[in-house]
Amino acid sequence: WKEYCAAFLYSLGMKKENLKLRDHGAEELSFYSNATTDFEYLFPFGWGELWGIADRTDYDLKQHIKHSGENLEYFDPETNEHYVPYVIEPSLGVDRAVLAFLVEAYDEETVGEGDTRTVLHFHPFLAPYKAAVLPLSKKLSEKASQLYDALRKSCMVDFDDTGSIGKRYRRQDEIGTPFCITYDFESEIDGAVTIRDRDTMEQIRLPINQVVSYIEERCKF
Repeated sequence: WKEYCAAFLYSLGMKKENLKLRDHGAEELSFYSNATTDFEYLFPFGWGELWGIADRTDYDLKQHIKHSGENLEYFDPETNEHYVPYVIEPSLGVDRAVLAFLVEAYDEETVGEGDTRTVLHFHPFLAPYKAAVLPLSKKLSEKASQLYDALRKSCMVDFDDTGSIGKRYRRQDEIGTPFCITYDFESEIDGAVTIRDRDTMEQIRLPINQVVSYIEERCKF
């Protein structure tokens, strides 16, 4: 269970150096527990509990049996034995996890000379918006909205046609949107759009009919 929970956190972008496991001493254990391990995260204010995993033995099911009168024993056909299963309880605090992933993702990067961008490097699966559709001009908003409508059938997507394209990129960086999709005047001719990656800021040109599958594939978990 410890390996499974650690792999889950790492796969969503949590750095190994910001996470440690602490086993409870005998004096800390609850009366029903054989063992308990806490995952602790290095918050800006210090190490704090993120996720507890407790071996609650067969206490819970025996209490259910006692008070409900139901037989909750498991029969093992290989050993021909009846026994009451142990319960393993992974208890993750949602508010703590949200804070940890915000801390993990937040960054201020120097871009060019004297320019700083604030960015949330969320794993795409955790990002509130998976993509943002940005028409280069408001004259293109109607056509761009067709792509927006197609995308929002499969994921959360934003639409922004206000301000310069550079400022709109920055706004999406600040809320952790992994991909910005720019619909420009060339899109009217070649049927393609420009997709910008949040983390690398690199851009590619992609046919409009491939955009939905491109975003879906990169936001899987």
